[in-house]
Amino acid sequence: MSDPSPVRSAVPVLDVWCELQCPDCRVALDDVRALRARYGDRLELRLRHFPLEKHKYSFAAAQAAEEALEQGRGWEFVEAVLGRVAELDRAGEPFLVEVARELGLDAEEFDTALIDGRHILIVDADQAEGKAIGVSGTPTYVIDGERLDGGKSQDGLRERIEQIVDRLLAGQE
Repeated sequence: MSDPSPVRSAVPVLDVWCELQCPDCRVALDDVRALRARYGDRLELRLRHFPLEKHKYSFAAAQAAEEALEQGRGWEFVEAVLGRVAELDRAGEPFLVEVARELGLDAEEFDTALIDGRHILIVDADQAEGKAIGVSGTPTYVIDGERLDGGKSQDGLRERIEQIVDRLLAGQE
């Protein structure tokens, strides 16, 4: 017989619904960095993909981010791409491969992954889950069942996330 109660992670989990061609996600990156610096391994940050149709290369960028995660440098790749959104807008998929090369990742494997679509199911599943829970834009955060939408305004979101994380961590003591 299985236990019907939800399984709790050892640390709080913050799902970051992001789109790598989104200027608002680029701005939100400062909050993500601050959260990582404050909590370190006491908070699990999970990249979740929500590519928007209005951005031509967002789906490819999400797949490339998955390849970077597989190669062990996911957040570095995400930060590098978000820091240069205008270049992605201009150059498209070759830019994603170039960023991988700059980070010392296997760029040929990135190129192959973008062609063979090995990460499509992960991106599709994230997008479907996001739609199911009401994500409509990026960035959106989900922590402890609470959805925080940063697509319209990011004012106060980091503080709200910190309040929730601090409460969850205090509950573990």
